Amino acid sequence: MKSECLPFSQIPHTTKLFTDFLSYSPQVRQFFPHSPRFSEWFRDERAVLSYLSDRRERVCAALERQNAAWDACPKTMENIARMKAGASAVVTGQQVGLFGGPLFSLFKALTAVKLAEQATDAGVDCVPVFWLATEDHDLEEINHVSVPGSDWALHSVMAQSTGKLNAPVGAIKFGNEIEEATRQVAELLGESEINEVLRDAYRPGETFGTAFARLFSQLFSDWGVILLDASDPELHRIAEPIYRAAVERTAELDSKLEARGKALEAAGYHQQVKVTPSSTLLFTLSDGARVPIHRQPGGASATIGFVIGEQELSQAELLKRISSAPEKFSPNVLLRPVVQDYLLPTLAYAGGAAEVAYFAQVGEVYQTLLGKITPIVPRFSGTVLEAKPKAFLERYNLRLVDVFRGLESLREALAEQAMEQILQKSFDAAESALQNAMRPIRESLANLDKTLVESAATAESKMLYQLRGLRSKAARAELRNSEVLQRKAEVLSNMLYPNKTLQEREIGGIYFLARRGNDFLRELHDAIQTDCLDHQILSP
Repeated sequence: MKSECLPFSQIPHTTKLFTDFLSYSPQVRQFFPHSPRFSEWFRDERAVLSYLSDRRERVCAALERQNAAWDACPKTMENIARMKAGASAVVTGQQVGLFGGPLFSLFKALTAVKLAEQATDAGVDCVPVFWLATEDHDLEEINHVSVPGSDWALHSVMAQSTGKLNAPVGAIKFGNEIEEATRQVAELLGESEINEVLRDAYRPGETFGTAFARLFSQLFSDWGVILLDASDPELHRIAEPIYRAAVERTAELDSKLEARGKALEAAGYHQQVKVTPSSTLLFTLSDGARVPIHRQPGGASATIGFVIGEQELSQAELLKRISSAPEKFSPNVLLRPVVQDYLLPTLAYAGGAAEVAYFAQVGEVYQTLLGKITPIVPRFSGTVLEAKPKAFLERYNLRLVDVFRGLESLREALAEQAMEQILQKSFDAAESALQNAMRPIRESLANLDKTLVESAATAESKMLYQLRGLRSKAARAELRNSEVLQRKAEVLSNMLYPNKTLQEREIGGIYFLARRGNDFLRELHDAIQTDCLDHQILSP
């Protein structure tokens, strides 16, 4: 694949926090102790990485059991053995979206692969780990996938599987309804090897978590990506000390998180999560649903009480519950990375812009509970430019940033480019002639009366404005006369900026696997440059 870089500053809705992190400006360094460039610090980070041997044994045993259940390839089992023998890990993770979720899920896994390879090649043994967010309870976010059809429109395929409200998605099993979803997506994708892979992974009896794991286990078999199901009871038992510490130090953590939030806002950044005096960092299962645990701060000498639903309990009672059944507790988004890096020998975490924002806050939790902060590096980000959209862009002299301006603006740009050449040249000539005619006038006025120069510039600006307005009206007239141009604008919008968001966040990765075959992941792998922090436009 060919790769063209596009700075994130040119991508709509990119936050200031993320762009400042990418440039590692002085203002952002108080929130991120490591730069976004992995190559600058991974050797030093390995030297200070501490991971108890007993914990390593227990976690690797759980990983062996999990990955074997998903028919992991020998390479994955070898990587688990490497971690058991002392290797560190580059970790990433994602919600277990239907049929693998959006394209960026593939990008995340490959970023972890590339970073682990880079470290290993430099003498720091390292393996890639993908954390499956099976404890997430937002079913509506993961029960569907968007796939372009032969009409180039975006179609949503949904799994009708349901569970108890707010139940962890990893507990929701597929019935026969999943077969209809696989049939629908196969019809949209057309004849492709990926359809058989999907049917093998997504079948009655599997869950959103196990099906996702089976799919990724096969897709990334060449690299031996280790998959981790966060809902595993054994992993909860290992993580029990972190759950207990989050309760015992809840007031301290909330105070530090509130202070960090104020510091972020004072620096001109946003808080990804608002923390209040009633916040805790834990969820618990109640009648099968995942519910947050709140706290009731007392006076300076009072015992802090907690609330689960309508039930009140003391700190001692909550700690007793954690000790007796840690599998019923799970971290919220600000504690999850800390649990992850207590369980794993994490050299770095690869994440997107939202996760970078979380890490700006999570540093306080890391420092309090683990005594060190795991570095975050930006995952690979890209737009795949297929042949037809690429041809449209080239034919009408457009760029990806033109698509970002919205469908209406894109339609006008196409129409303007499509206007008859003679009319185009006439407008160009008129604009050039106007500017050339005004130049000697301004020079003469400068000799006559300098106060008139500004008036001349204003007059020129107004005339150019009127001329360009007429050009836009001509383009709109061209557009009204051409349904073909409208259709081309829709194709570009659907494929490159669907629903006004980046392609990687909206279109399922399985679409590109179906279109480009088994070589797609290898081509992506080879295209990823770990020290390139821009968005990349990829084309055949």
